[in-house]
Amino acid sequence: MADIRIQDGAPKLERIWDPIVRLTHWVMVVSVLAGYFIGENMSFSTISWHFYLGYTTGGVIVVRLLWGLFGPKPARIASLFSSPKTLTAYAATVPQRKPSYWPGHNPLGALSALALWLVLLGMVVTGLMSESDDFFTAAPFAGYLDDATRIEMTGWHHRLSALVLPLIGLHLAAILFYFVWKRENLVRPMITGWKQVKR
Repeated sequence: MADIRIQDGAPKLERIWDPIVRLTHWVMVVSVLAGYFIGENMSFSTISWHFYLGYTTGGVIVVRLLWGLFGPKPARIASLFSSPKTLTAYAATVPQRKPSYWPGHNPLGALSALALWLVLLGMVVTGLMSESDDFFTAAPFAGYLDDATRIEMTGWHHRLSALVLPLIGLHLAAILFYFVWKRENLVRPMITGWKQVKR
Protein backbone atom coordinates (compact mmCIF):
# COMPACT_ATOMS: atom_id res chain seq x y z
CA MET A 1 0.00 0.00 0.00
CA ALA A 2 1.35 3.41 -1.00
CA ASP A 3 1.38 5.19 2.37
CA ILE A 4 3.87 7.89 1.50
CA ARG A 5 3.62 10.98 3.64
CA ILE A 6 3.55 14.40 2.05
CA GLN A 7 6.92 15.98 2.84
CA ASP A 8 8.08 19.60 2.91
CA GLY A 9 11.75 18.94 2.11
CA ALA A 10 13.58 19.90 -1.06
CA PRO A 11 12.65 17.86 -4.16
CA LYS A 12 15.21 15.52 -5.73
CA LEU A 13 15.43 14.32 -9.33
CA GLU A 14 14.93 10.54 -9.28
CA ARG A 15 14.54 7.78 -11.85
CA ILE A 16 10.94 6.77 -11.21
CA TRP A 17 9.58 5.16 -14.39
CA ASP A 18 11.65 2.30 -15.80
CA PRO A 19 11.74 1.46 -19.54
CA ILE A 20 9.09 -1.27 -19.29
CA VAL A 21 6.58 1.06 -17.59
CA ARG A 22 7.23 3.76 -20.17
CA LEU A 23 7.09 1.40 -23.15
CA THR A 24 3.87 -0.31 -22.04
CA HIS A 25 2.31 3.10 -21.38
CA TRP A 26 2.99 4.45 -24.88
CA VAL A 27 2.18 1.20 -26.70
CA MET A 28 -1.12 1.17 -24.79
CA VAL A 29 -1.85 4.76 -25.85
CA VAL A 30 -1.41 3.85 -29.52
CA SER A 31 -3.19 0.48 -29.43
CA VAL A 32 -6.20 1.72 -27.45
CA LEU A 33 -6.77 4.91 -29.44
CA ALA A 34 -6.26 3.17 -32.79
CA GLY A 35 -8.43 0.22 -31.73
CA TYR A 36 -11.18 2.54 -30.53
CA PHE A 37 -11.14 4.61 -33.72
CA ILE A 38 -11.23 1.50 -35.93
CA GLY A 39 -13.95 -0.02 -33.77
CA GLU A 40 -16.12 3.07 -34.18
CA ASN A 41 -15.52 3.14 -37.96
CA MET A 42 -15.51 -0.57 -38.70
CA SER A 43 -15.42 -1.98 -42.21
CA PHE A 44 -14.64 -5.36 -43.76
CA SER A 45 -11.12 -4.15 -44.52
CA THR A 46 -10.38 -2.89 -40.99
CA ILE A 47 -12.02 -5.37 -38.64
CA SER A 48 -8.88 -7.56 -38.63
CA TRP A 49 -6.88 -4.55 -37.42
CA HIS A 50 -9.36 -4.05 -34.60
CA PHE A 51 -8.66 -7.62 -33.47
CA TYR A 52 -4.87 -7.22 -33.78
CA LEU A 53 -4.94 -4.02 -31.75
CA GLY A 54 -7.07 -5.77 -29.14
CA TYR A 55 -4.49 -8.56 -28.93
CA THR A 56 -1.78 -5.94 -28.56
CA THR A 57 -3.70 -4.25 -25.75
CA GLY A 58 -4.20 -7.60 -24.03
CA GLY A 59 -0.51 -8.43 -24.37
CA VAL A 60 0.48 -5.08 -22.88
CA ILE A 61 -1.88 -5.65 -19.95
CA VAL A 62 -0.31 -9.06 -19.25
CA VAL A 63 3.22 -7.63 -19.40
CA ARG A 64 2.24 -4.71 -17.16
CA LEU A 65 0.52 -6.98 -14.64
CA LEU A 66 3.58 -9.23 -14.43
CA TRP A 67 5.84 -6.19 -14.07
CA GLY A 68 3.44 -4.90 -11.43
CA LEU A 69 4.18 -8.05 -9.44
CA PHE A 70 7.91 -8.40 -10.00
CA GLY A 71 9.15 -4.98 -11.16
CA PRO A 72 10.65 -2.10 -9.15
CA LYS A 73 8.65 -0.42 -6.40
CA PRO A 74 7.14 2.49 -8.42
CA ALA A 75 5.88 -0.04 -10.99
CA ARG A 76 4.24 -2.33 -8.44
CA ILE A 77 0.47 -2.73 -8.41
CA ALA A 78 0.60 -2.29 -4.63
CA SER A 79 1.90 1.27 -5.14
CA LEU A 80 -1.46 2.19 -6.68
CA PHE A 81 -3.32 1.61 -3.41
CA SER A 82 -3.30 4.25 -0.68
CA SER A 83 -4.88 4.27 2.75
CA PRO A 84 -7.92 6.54 3.21
CA LYS A 85 -5.75 8.78 5.41
CA THR A 86 -3.11 9.22 2.70
CA LEU A 87 -5.77 9.74 0.03
CA THR A 88 -7.54 12.41 2.11
CA ALA A 89 -4.28 14.16 3.00
CA TYR A 90 -3.22 14.24 -0.64
CA ALA A 91 -6.64 15.46 -1.86
CA ALA A 92 -6.34 18.44 0.52
CA THR A 93 -3.14 19.52 -1.29
CA VAL A 94 -4.61 19.43 -4.81
CA PRO A 95 -5.89 23.06 -4.83
CA GLN A 96 -2.45 24.35 -3.78
CA ARG A 97 -0.60 25.98 -6.65
CA LYS A 98 2.61 24.01 -6.32
CA PRO A 99 3.87 20.65 -7.61
CA SER A 100 3.05 17.57 -5.59
CA TYR A 101 6.46 15.94 -6.16
CA TRP A 102 4.81 12.55 -5.62
CA PRO A 103 7.16 9.59 -6.22
CA GLY A 104 5.06 7.76 -8.80
CA HIS A 105 1.31 7.92 -9.33
CA ASN A 106 -0.23 10.24 -6.75
CA PRO A 107 -3.15 8.69 -4.81
CA LEU A 108 -5.87 10.30 -6.99
CA GLY A 109 -4.02 9.58 -10.22
CA ALA A 110 -3.60 5.98 -9.10
CA LEU A 111 -7.37 5.60 -8.78
CA SER A 112 -7.82 6.97 -12.29
CA ALA A 113 -5.16 4.60 -13.64
CA LEU A 114 -6.77 1.62 -11.92
CA ALA A 115 -10.18 2.49 -13.38
CA LEU A 116 -8.75 2.77 -16.88
CA TRP A 117 -6.78 -0.48 -16.62
CA LEU A 118 -9.82 -2.37 -15.28
CA VAL A 119 -12.02 -1.10 -18.11
CA LEU A 120 -9.39 -2.02 -20.70
CA LEU A 121 -8.97 -5.47 -19.15
CA GLY A 122 -12.75 -5.94 -19.31
CA MET A 123 -12.77 -4.84 -22.94
CA VAL A 124 -10.03 -7.32 -23.87
CA VAL A 125 -11.75 -10.22 -22.08
CA THR A 126 -15.19 -9.50 -23.51
CA GLY A 127 -13.68 -8.71 -26.91
CA LEU A 128 -12.14 -12.18 -27.07
CA MET A 129 -15.64 -13.63 -26.66
CA SER A 130 -17.53 -11.26 -28.96
CA GLU A 131 -18.88 -11.56 -32.46
CA SER A 132 -19.85 -9.06 -35.15
CA ASP A 133 -22.94 -10.05 -37.14
CA ASP A 134 -22.45 -7.03 -39.39
CA PHE A 135 -19.06 -8.30 -40.58
CA PHE A 136 -19.58 -12.07 -40.13
CA THR A 137 -16.61 -12.22 -37.77
CA ALA A 138 -16.16 -13.78 -34.35
CA ALA A 139 -13.36 -13.47 -31.81
CA PRO A 140 -11.23 -16.53 -30.93
CA PHE A 141 -13.27 -17.72 -27.93
CA ALA A 142 -16.73 -16.80 -29.21
CA GLY A 143 -17.23 -20.25 -30.70
CA TYR A 144 -16.96 -21.88 -27.26
CA LEU A 145 -19.94 -19.93 -25.92
CA ASP A 146 -23.66 -20.36 -26.38
CA ASP A 147 -25.54 -17.69 -28.32
CA ALA A 148 -26.90 -15.88 -25.25
CA THR A 149 -23.49 -15.62 -23.56
CA ARG A 150 -21.83 -14.50 -26.79
CA ILE A 151 -24.43 -11.76 -27.25
CA GLU A 152 -23.98 -10.71 -23.60
CA MET A 153 -20.17 -10.50 -23.99
CA THR A 154 -20.56 -8.45 -27.18
CA GLY A 155 -22.91 -6.10 -25.36
CA TRP A 156 -20.49 -5.66 -22.48
CA HIS A 157 -17.66 -5.01 -24.92
CA HIS A 158 -19.64 -2.11 -26.40
CA ARG A 159 -20.73 -0.78 -23.00
CA LEU A 160 -17.17 -0.77 -21.68
CA SER A 161 -15.93 0.94 -24.84
CA ALA A 162 -18.25 3.85 -24.01
CA LEU A 163 -16.24 4.41 -20.81
CA VAL A 164 -12.84 4.56 -22.50
CA LEU A 165 -12.96 8.09 -23.95
CA PRO A 166 -14.34 9.69 -20.73
CA LEU A 167 -11.58 8.02 -18.70
CA ILE A 168 -8.93 9.11 -21.20
CA GLY A 169 -10.43 12.61 -21.13
CA LEU A 170 -10.19 12.64 -17.32
CA HIS A 171 -6.57 11.50 -17.56
CA LEU A 172 -5.70 14.28 -20.03
CA ALA A 173 -7.61 16.90 -18.03
CA ALA A 174 -5.63 15.96 -14.91
CA ILE A 175 -2.35 16.22 -16.82
CA LEU A 176 -3.35 19.66 -18.11
CA PHE A 177 -4.47 20.76 -14.63
CA TYR A 178 -1.15 19.72 -13.11
CA PHE A 179 0.80 21.42 -15.89
CA VAL A 180 -1.10 24.74 -15.78
CA TRP A 181 -2.20 25.06 -12.17
CA LYS A 182 0.33 23.07 -10.18
CA ARG A 183 3.27 23.76 -12.55
CA GLU A 184 4.12 20.07 -12.72
CA ASN A 185 4.90 18.29 -15.98
CA LEU A 186 3.62 14.71 -15.72
CA VAL A 187 4.34 13.81 -19.35
CA ARG A 188 8.11 14.35 -19.32
CA PRO A 189 8.75 11.68 -16.63
CA MET A 190 6.79 9.15 -18.69
CA ILE A 191 9.18 9.91 -21.58
CA THR A 192 12.50 10.23 -19.73
CA GLY A 193 11.78 8.25 -16.55
CA TRP A 194 13.10 11.07 -14.34
CA LYS A 195 10.87 13.03 -11.97
CA GLN A 196 11.26 15.63 -9.22
CA VAL A 197 10.07 13.95 -6.03
CA LYS A 198 9.93 14.42 -2.28
CA ARG A 199 10.25 11.52 0.14
